[in-house]
Amino acid sequence: MKCRVCGSALRSSITDLPFKVSDRTIVILKDLPVEQCEACSEYLIEDGVFAKVEALLSGVDASVELEIIPFAA
Repeated sequence: MKCRVCGSALRSSITDLPFKVSDRTIVILKDLPVEQCEACSEYLIEDGVFAKVEALLSGVDASVELEIIPFAA
């Protein structure tokens, strides 16, 4: 697969990503599987992984400012 930004190759990678779920709440998902560009570091989250990300984020307590959640595939 090629990067939609620069056209370089994407490779499977594991990374930690932040998600802003409300005005005050940020969630960091640890060990998230992504496809990452070798040149510009742009990333792509596959549909199945993103469905699980959405499920995890929907259960977050919005009163907490920062939450760190391990992603378990």
